[in-house]
Amino acid sequence: MSEPRTVVLIEDHSLTRAGLRTALEASGELRIVAEAEDGPSGLDAIVARKPDVAVVDIGLPGIDGIEVTRRARLVAPGTRVVILTVHDLETEVLAALSAGADAYCLKTSPPERIVAAVMTAADGGAYFDPGIARVVMRNLGAPNAPASSSPLTPRETEILRMIAEGHGNTEIAKTLYLGLGTVKGHIRDILEKLAAVDRTQAAVVALRRGLI
Repeated sequence: MSEPRTVVLIEDHSLTRAGLRTALEASGELRIVAEAEDGPSGLDAIVARKPDVAVVDIGLPGIDGIEVTRRARLVAPGTRVVILTVHDLETEVLAALSAGADAYCLKTSPPERIVAAVMTAADGGAYFDPGIARVVMRNLGAPNAPASSSPLTPRETEILRMIAEGHGNTEIAKTLYLGLGTVKGHIRDILEKLAAVDRTQAAVVALRRGLI
Protein backbone atom coordinates (compact mmCIF):
# COMPACT_ATOMS: atom_id res chain seq x y z
CA MET A 1 0.00 0.00 0.00
CA SER A 2 1.36 3.43 -0.94
CA GLU A 3 2.09 6.08 1.65
CA PRO A 4 -0.73 8.61 2.31
CA ARG A 5 -0.41 11.95 0.56
CA THR A 6 0.63 14.73 2.94
CA VAL A 7 -1.68 17.69 3.48
CA VAL A 8 -1.39 21.09 5.15
CA LEU A 9 -4.85 22.30 6.18
CA ILE A 10 -5.36 26.08 6.38
CA GLU A 11 -8.78 27.10 7.71
CA ASP A 12 -9.62 29.78 10.27
CA HIS A 13 -12.77 28.21 11.73
CA SER A 14 -11.80 25.51 14.22
CA LEU A 15 -14.98 23.43 13.84
CA THR A 16 -14.75 23.49 10.05
CA ARG A 17 -11.07 22.60 10.25
CA ALA A 18 -11.81 19.67 12.54
CA GLY A 19 -14.50 18.39 10.18
CA LEU A 20 -12.18 18.67 7.19
CA ARG A 21 -9.40 16.88 9.06
CA THR A 22 -11.74 14.02 9.93
CA ALA A 23 -13.04 13.68 6.36
CA LEU A 24 -9.61 13.80 4.74
CA GLU A 25 -7.91 11.38 7.11
CA ALA A 26 -10.89 8.98 7.05
CA SER A 27 -10.08 8.33 3.39
CA GLY A 28 -6.94 6.47 4.48
CA GLU A 29 -5.07 8.11 1.59
CA LEU A 30 -4.39 11.52 3.09
CA ARG A 31 -2.43 12.56 6.19
CA ILE A 32 -2.61 16.00 7.79
CA VAL A 33 0.95 17.07 8.63
CA ALA A 34 0.19 20.64 9.74
CA GLU A 35 -2.74 22.96 10.40
CA ALA A 36 -3.02 26.74 10.44
CA GLU A 37 -5.77 29.25 11.12
CA ASP A 38 -4.49 32.24 9.17
CA GLY A 39 -2.68 33.02 5.94
CA PRO A 40 0.82 33.87 7.24
CA SER A 41 1.12 30.79 9.48
CA GLY A 42 -0.38 28.65 6.72
CA LEU A 43 2.26 29.84 4.27
CA ASP A 44 4.95 29.14 6.86
CA ALA A 45 3.58 25.60 7.25
CA ILE A 46 3.70 25.05 3.49
CA VAL A 47 7.30 26.23 3.34
CA ALA A 48 8.32 24.09 6.32
CA ARG A 49 6.50 20.87 5.42
CA LYS A 50 6.42 21.00 1.58
CA PRO A 51 3.21 18.90 1.55
CA ASP A 52 1.78 17.14 -1.49
CA VAL A 53 -1.35 19.29 -1.15
CA ALA A 54 -2.34 22.46 0.68
CA VAL A 55 -6.06 22.80 1.39
CA VAL A 56 -6.66 26.53 1.67
CA ASP A 57 -9.74 28.48 2.77
CA ILE A 58 -10.19 31.48 0.52
CA GLY A 59 -11.26 33.85 3.32
CA LEU A 60 -8.25 33.68 5.64
CA PRO A 61 -7.21 36.47 8.01
CA GLY A 62 -3.82 38.09 7.50
CA ILE A 63 -3.34 36.90 3.91
CA ASP A 64 -6.31 35.61 1.95
CA GLY A 65 -6.33 32.21 0.30
CA ILE A 66 -5.70 33.56 -3.18
CA GLU A 67 -2.54 35.36 -2.06
CA VAL A 68 -1.43 32.29 -0.10
CA THR A 69 -1.85 30.29 -3.30
CA ARG A 70 0.12 32.80 -5.36
CA ARG A 71 3.02 32.81 -2.88
CA ALA A 72 2.92 29.04 -2.41
CA ARG A 73 3.46 28.55 -6.13
CA LEU A 74 6.74 30.44 -5.76
CA VAL A 75 8.10 28.98 -2.53
CA ALA A 76 6.77 25.41 -2.83
CA PRO A 77 6.11 24.73 -6.53
CA GLY A 78 5.72 21.00 -5.89
CA THR A 79 2.74 21.55 -3.58
CA ARG A 80 -0.70 21.35 -5.18
CA VAL A 81 -3.31 23.82 -3.92
CA VAL A 82 -7.01 23.14 -3.29
CA ILE A 83 -9.11 26.25 -2.60
CA LEU A 84 -12.18 25.89 -0.38
CA THR A 85 -14.91 28.50 -0.18
CA VAL A 86 -18.57 28.98 0.67
CA HIS A 87 -19.01 31.03 -2.50
CA ASP A 88 -19.04 30.22 -6.21
CA LEU A 89 -18.47 33.82 -7.29
CA GLU A 90 -16.98 34.12 -10.75
CA THR A 91 -14.45 36.73 -9.63
CA GLU A 92 -13.15 34.43 -6.88
CA VAL A 93 -12.99 31.40 -9.16
CA LEU A 94 -11.04 33.23 -11.84
CA ALA A 95 -8.76 34.91 -9.31
CA ALA A 96 -7.95 31.51 -7.79
CA LEU A 97 -7.19 30.10 -11.23
CA SER A 98 -4.96 33.03 -12.05
CA ALA A 99 -3.10 32.56 -8.75
CA GLY A 100 -2.38 28.94 -9.67
CA ALA A 101 -4.96 26.91 -7.73
CA ASP A 102 -5.23 23.30 -8.89
CA ALA A 103 -8.71 22.67 -7.48
CA TYR A 104 -11.63 24.75 -6.27
CA CYS A 105 -14.32 23.18 -4.12
CA LEU A 106 -17.30 24.46 -2.16
CA LYS A 107 -17.34 23.82 1.59
CA THR A 108 -20.98 22.82 1.22
CA SER A 109 -19.96 19.90 -1.01
CA PRO A 110 -20.30 16.36 0.38
CA PRO A 111 -17.13 15.24 2.20
CA GLU A 112 -16.42 12.61 -0.45
CA ARG A 113 -16.33 15.33 -3.13
CA ILE A 114 -13.80 17.36 -1.16
CA VAL A 115 -11.67 14.23 -0.67
CA ALA A 116 -11.93 13.55 -4.42
CA ALA A 117 -10.79 17.11 -5.16
CA VAL A 118 -7.74 16.74 -2.91
CA MET A 119 -6.84 13.33 -4.36
CA THR A 120 -7.25 14.59 -7.93
CA ALA A 121 -4.96 17.52 -7.20
CA ALA A 122 -2.44 15.21 -5.51
CA ASP A 123 -2.41 13.06 -8.64
CA GLY A 124 -1.61 16.08 -10.80
CA GLY A 125 -5.13 16.79 -12.01
CA ALA A 126 -7.26 19.92 -11.87
CA TYR A 127 -10.61 19.65 -10.09
CA PHE A 128 -13.47 22.10 -10.02
CA ASP A 129 -16.81 21.63 -8.33
CA PRO A 130 -19.41 20.87 -11.05
CA GLY A 131 -21.10 24.26 -10.64
CA ILE A 132 -17.77 26.04 -10.68
CA ALA A 133 -16.62 24.12 -13.76
CA ARG A 134 -19.42 25.78 -15.72
CA VAL A 135 -18.14 29.19 -14.60
CA VAL A 136 -14.64 28.30 -15.75
CA MET A 137 -15.76 27.07 -19.15
CA ARG A 138 -18.06 30.05 -19.67
CA ASN A 139 -15.28 32.52 -18.94
CA LEU A 140 -12.30 30.75 -20.44
CA GLY A 141 -13.86 28.61 -23.11
CA ALA A 142 -14.43 31.31 -25.71
CA PRO A 143 -11.88 30.78 -28.48
CA ASN A 144 -9.55 33.66 -29.17
CA ALA A 145 -7.51 31.88 -31.82
CA PRO A 146 -8.43 29.59 -34.69
CA ALA A 147 -7.85 25.90 -34.05
CA SER A 148 -5.53 25.71 -37.06
CA SER A 149 -3.01 27.91 -35.20
CA SER A 150 -2.61 25.40 -32.40
CA PRO A 151 1.00 24.42 -31.70
CA LEU A 152 -0.20 21.12 -30.22
CA THR A 153 -0.42 17.76 -31.94
CA PRO A 154 -3.77 15.92 -31.91
CA ARG A 155 -2.50 13.63 -29.15
CA GLU A 156 -1.29 16.56 -27.05
CA THR A 157 -4.65 18.27 -27.53
CA GLU A 158 -6.42 15.11 -26.38
CA ILE A 159 -4.25 14.86 -23.28
CA LEU A 160 -4.66 18.56 -22.45
CA ARG A 161 -8.44 18.27 -22.80
CA MET A 162 -8.40 15.43 -20.27
CA ILE A 163 -6.24 17.53 -17.94
CA ALA A 164 -8.78 20.35 -18.16
CA GLU A 165 -11.52 17.87 -17.29
CA GLY A 166 -9.67 16.97 -14.10
CA HIS A 167 -8.03 13.66 -14.98
CA GLY A 168 -4.69 12.71 -13.44
CA ASN A 169 -1.74 11.19 -15.29
CA THR A 170 -2.58 7.61 -14.35
CA GLU A 171 -6.16 7.91 -15.55
CA ILE A 172 -5.05 9.56 -18.80
CA ALA A 173 -2.58 6.77 -19.42
CA LYS A 174 -5.21 4.08 -18.85
CA THR A 175 -7.87 5.80 -20.96
CA LEU A 176 -5.56 6.43 -23.92
CA TYR A 177 -3.67 3.11 -23.59
CA LEU A 178 -0.37 4.91 -23.13
CA GLY A 179 2.52 4.34 -20.77
CA LEU A 180 2.72 6.71 -17.82
CA GLY A 181 6.15 7.86 -19.00
CA THR A 182 4.70 8.65 -22.43
CA VAL A 183 1.95 10.78 -20.89
CA LYS A 184 4.48 12.67 -18.78
CA GLY A 185 6.59 13.25 -21.90
CA HIS A 186 3.60 14.68 -23.76
CA ILE A 187 2.83 16.95 -20.81
CA ARG A 188 6.39 18.27 -20.76
CA ASP A 189 6.05 19.09 -24.47
CA ILE A 190 2.67 20.77 -23.86
CA LEU A 191 4.10 22.96 -21.09
CA GLU A 192 7.01 23.99 -23.30
CA LYS A 193 4.80 24.79 -26.31
CA LEU A 194 2.34 26.85 -24.23
CA ALA A 195 5.04 28.46 -22.05
CA ALA A 196 3.16 27.19 -19.00
CA VAL A 197 4.73 26.41 -15.63
CA ASP A 198 2.30 23.63 -14.73
CA ARG A 199 -0.65 21.57 -15.95
CA THR A 200 -3.33 23.88 -14.61
CA GLN A 201 -1.82 26.94 -16.24
CA ALA A 202 -1.52 25.00 -19.50
CA ALA A 203 -5.23 24.14 -19.38
CA VAL A 204 -6.17 27.76 -18.65
CA VAL A 205 -3.97 29.04 -21.50
CA ALA A 206 -5.47 26.49 -23.89
CA LEU A 207 -9.03 27.40 -22.90
CA ARG A 208 -8.33 31.10 -23.33
CA ARG A 209 -6.81 30.52 -26.77
CA GLY A 210 -9.56 28.15 -27.86
CA LEU A 211 -7.17 25.23 -28.31
CA ILE A 212 -9.39 22.72 -26.47
